[in-house]
Amino acid sequence: MKKLFGTDGIRGLANKYPMTAEVATQIGLAVSYLFRNTTQKHKKILIGKDTRLSCYIFENALAAGICSMGVDTLFVGPMPTPAIAFLTSSMRADAGIVISASHNPFYDNGIKIFSGNGFKLDDEIEYKIEQLLDTDILLNNRPREKEIGKAYRIEDANGRYIVFLKNTFPKTLTLEGIKIVLDCANGAAYKVAPSVFEELGADVIKIGITPDGTNINSNCGALYPELIKSEVIKNRADIGIAFDGDADRLIVVDEKGNIIDGDHILAICANNLKIKNKLNKNTVVSTVMSNIGLEIFLKENGIKLLRTKVGDRYVVESMKNNDYNLGGEQSGHIIFLDHNTTGDGILAALQLLGIMISNEKPISELAASMKSLPQILHNIKTSKKTDLSTIEGLPKIEKKVLKELGKNSRILIRNSGTEPLIRIMVEGENEDKIKHAVNILTEYIKSNCL
Repeated sequence: MKKLFGTDGIRGLANKYPMTAEVATQIGLAVSYLFRNTTQKHKKILIGKDTRLSCYIFENALAAGICSMGVDTLFVGPMPTPAIAFLTSSMRADAGIVISASHNPFYDNGIKIFSGNGFKLDDEIEYKIEQLLDTDILLNNRPREKEIGKAYRIEDANGRYIVFLKNTFPKTLTLEGIKIVLDCANGAAYKVAPSVFEELGADVIKIGITPDGTNINSNCGALYPELIKSEVIKNRADIGIAFDGDADRLIVVDEKGNIIDGDHILAICANNLKIKNKLNKNTVVSTVMSNIGLEIFLKENGIKLLRTKVGDRYVVESMKNNDYNLGGEQSGHIIFLDHNTTGDGILAALQLLGIMISNEKPISELAASMKSLPQILHNIKTSKKTDLSTIEGLPKIEKKVLKELGKNSRILIRNSGTEPLIRIMVEGENEDKIKHAVNILTEYIKSNCL
């Protein structure tokens, strides 16, 4: 049972356990100890961050731990999480660390870790890191004198990532004549994202590109697509693209102002790859949160949907282990394993734009091919993580409610991996029945748990 790591690294209120400078220093020590390549003379770990005020605390604390374990630290500054995955691999670093709480408010922060091959750590490695923190191994294995690590800043990190992204876009196509509303959430993509789309020829209307340390994800970005929705309509744009704070996911708005989530993006990309015979094993990997409508659409087009636990890490793990090349989440994490090792909002947007242009179809027409069934998500705040198996009678209530919902219906009740919440998801063909089901489940959980 892990104490620090959730579904996507360590996350919490900045300057409160576990997100303290002391813990970050220990994490730097532990990661360096586990991942340093003893066959290389110069061992190195990359550190990137988003635009939160507290990133200054954790950037330096991590570096202190890394250098004191005899490993060099490479600072790349504010950059998207997928950029760190790419740079860790391409620069042959021993590991990469991202300081970000993704879509959370500015006062939260987090630590995500990539191994040298650019993939997020599996549960076993995260558990090993936690075990190291409770032993004297880190204290007794620190180098001395000339073996202590150094810290460097990589000045061309943005340029390396921009070139990589542009090379994923078909060389025979251009974005000239395409008007894009781009919302970078005042987060990690505020520099690189506009450059990528503009250099490919697009007319870009930029919002969310003035971070001040406290405005990341604040009424902007993927969590608030209403902002780009109004801008798309006002500017008669072809598409709106919104990223979250660390730009590992995106939400899209079509030219009519309709919001397009990750399920629809997966449907569009999967069908395109299938037609081109480039979809490995004709399979898409997503999570238990994906709408039944995606499953129906894929089945109609001869594509299998494989579901995993919630978290893009588990999607990637399944893809890697089974040689699949497309996966993602309803929330907008889209993974093209032929290009990068994790969800990448900018890369996904480029693939979507390429499909639009090559098919000469607006994004609204492409998205309309999949019909989402009504789905309601509801959160119940808790003071701490609840063992759902201890809520007496809950499985029986679930079974009864599911029977009343009828065919093509699902219920999912789970703990959030990043916040103290119990999440309820209900979907089916009748929206009134779904609302009623959510109310019944919510009241039952509150009366028997909280």
